[in-house]
Amino acid sequence: MAEIINMPRLSDTMEEGTVASWLKKVGDKVEEGDILAEIETDKATMEFESFHEGTLLHIGVQEGETTKVDELLAIIGDEGEDISDLLNSSSNNSEDKKEDSTVQDEAEEPKEESSEVEIPEGVTVVTMPRLSDTMEEGTVATWLKKVGDEVEEGDILAEIETDKATMEFESFQSGTLLHVGLNEGESAKVDALLAIIGPVGTDVSQVAKNFKADSGSAKKEEPAKSVEAPKTKEDVVSNENEKSQQQPRETSTGRIFVSPLAKKLAEEKGVNLLQVQGSGENGRIIKRDIENYTPSTIAASVGKFVPSGQEDFDEVPNSNMRKAIAKNLAKSKFTAPHYYLNVEFDMDNAIAFRTQYNSLPDTKISFNDMVVKACALALKQHPQVNSQWFDDKMRMNNHVHIGVAVAVPDGLVVPVVKFANEQSLPQINTAVKDFAIRARNKKLALDEMEGSTFTISNLGMFGIESFTSIINQPNSAILSVGAIIQKPVVKNGQIVVGNTMKLSMACDHRTVDGATGAEFLQTLKGYIENPITMLV
Repeated sequence: MAEIINMPRLSDTMEEGTVASWLKKVGDKVEEGDILAEIETDKATMEFESFHEGTLLHIGVQEGETTKVDELLAIIGDEGEDISDLLNSSSNNSEDKKEDSTVQDEAEEPKEESSEVEIPEGVTVVTMPRLSDTMEEGTVATWLKKVGDEVEEGDILAEIETDKATMEFESFQSGTLLHVGLNEGESAKVDALLAIIGPVGTDVSQVAKNFKADSGSAKKEEPAKSVEAPKTKEDVVSNENEKSQQQPRETSTGRIFVSPLAKKLAEEKGVNLLQVQGSGENGRIIKRDIENYTPSTIAASVGKFVPSGQEDFDEVPNSNMRKAIAKNLAKSKFTAPHYYLNVEFDMDNAIAFRTQYNSLPDTKISFNDMVVKACALALKQHPQVNSQWFDDKMRMNNHVHIGVAVAVPDGLVVPVVKFANEQSLPQINTAVKDFAIRARNKKLALDEMEGSTFTISNLGMFGIESFTSIINQPNSAILSVGAIIQKPVVKNGQIVVGNTMKLSMACDHRTVDGATGAEFLQTLKGYIENPITMLV
């Protein structure tokens, strides 16, 4: 079934967007997560990814054209599907809006009150901002202001946890914080009520009560239909049953109302849709229903043995970061054909080099810094390993941006050392240390975690000798670095005590052939085992 894609709200203040460029054209296949277009907002030009799969059937806004948020942007559906009704419906809706506006202006007496709740003068409704291009909901990690506090333009209102990081959200208005829509730890969809700012003493209780996040404006609730109040317990039960029947999940023909994304997620998790209660419109099953679904269990007592122990567990809600990690890594693992190349390097010269280098005043580098620098230089000689895969093209990057995986309490982030091949070892050391500290304090900016062309994951400091990693897409490879181990080795026909380090490189076979990956590792070996060559 075709899906209408509307102009998204990619920033908290965005009212309209301009299509800078389309990455797909009509007739192209679209996978979930594919970049559809680059959208220019009031703040930046951002990539807009698809949350649907199918064929791009229609483009509603051409490159360079501008339209309001929530207006028709594109239609995705089955190849050859007739979308004339959707196009007519979209056109009629636009005309109806204009006609309704004209009729309202010309009417001498409105038949009913306006559905708009009047917002007092000077009052601003602040909604949950979209702080990343893939963000669907946000969690208030910390409020930096409390109700009654004065707020200046530019003040940090709160720290918002997105699917990528915890970010500071600053106010674009001045006034008094009159209302907080979410408590710390609570989550809400993008455009939901976050706070209300205005003149001190202003009553905003009605604005807060009647705010509808789905429209992004303050509105009155629709008046309830007049029904006779149930007078008995049986009447109450009957009335509740009737309500339940008004939200069907399955039709008489056996069709289940489910979104394409929820259906795909259910298939991946092995969830039976017949057992899921939909929370969407008319009982439609949507993504969050699958994510929150827990299979029911039937306890049976055999009556022969009663254990004295008690089962116990704690449930921790998945954070936005944990959800994003799960989604991205699962997509990478099951879409990119991984294969692995394993090597072991002699580290005797590297150990001696580092000791001598660190003897210089105010200088300190790590083995990881040496690996980052060596990879950056090797990638310049093997651009195929520094490439990225897209459905219709392969991007051969001439620059080298190396992502360095950093473990944080809630998961993993990958800050990026930009132009790593042009940086000295001390510069790389300073950058990586700074990234690690700010990553653990959740202070990394989004642009510091984007744009990598190759990734390094190092677990050597935890004593891990060897391991494999999942490729950080759209990169073509990721290098897993183990600990330096002292063990017997053979040198010049003699068994001596040596120091070795094992590395494993996961490659995407769509872009990096086995021989290509092996040649890269040979070049890397030359730099690591003879580190003085990195300074030449």
